[in-house]
Amino acid sequence: MPIPFPAPEPETINFGELPPEIDDLLQKGVVAYRRDFVQAEQLFREALAAGPEELPAYYCLYKIHTYHGNLDEARAAAQTGMQKAARQAGWPENWREWVPQEEIPDGAGRFALYTLKALAFIHLRRDESEQAGEILDALRQLDPTGAVGWPVIAELAAGVAR
Repeated sequence: MPIPFPAPEPETINFGELPPEIDDLLQKGVVAYRRDFVQAEQLFREALAAGPEELPAYYCLYKIHTYHGNLDEARAAAQTGMQKAARQAGWPENWREWVPQEEIPDGAGRFALYTLKALAFIHLRRDESEQAGEILDALRQLDPTGAVGWPVIAELAAGVAR
């Protein structure tokens, strides 16, 4: 008779250093997302309410809303998260005022640039190619090596323009 093994634990997402209660809410939200969008969103918003300066909650919200085509919600979460990240990085809230760094920063600065890339994608999905193009032009200056992945969005934008 085989020995029963416990069911494997679902893999967790490394959201970085977070208070345990917020990480727990985000992890539960990720698991819930596989079967229940409403519950996942509720858990992500609960995490955001508990830690409004914790950037991963914004990421989770803009990702799930983008996947579901709720592009107004996605844009709002991305913009707010990006502004919080910019403040934490010591940058102006308005991305048009950001200046290139010698190296792509870690932490809040990377999150801000990554979320700016996400906003370009959201604008493309909203058929707002001019806004997406403006963001991509800025990212070419702010991240010339493409470290946050904006070249993929630029290729999508080029395909849309054809």
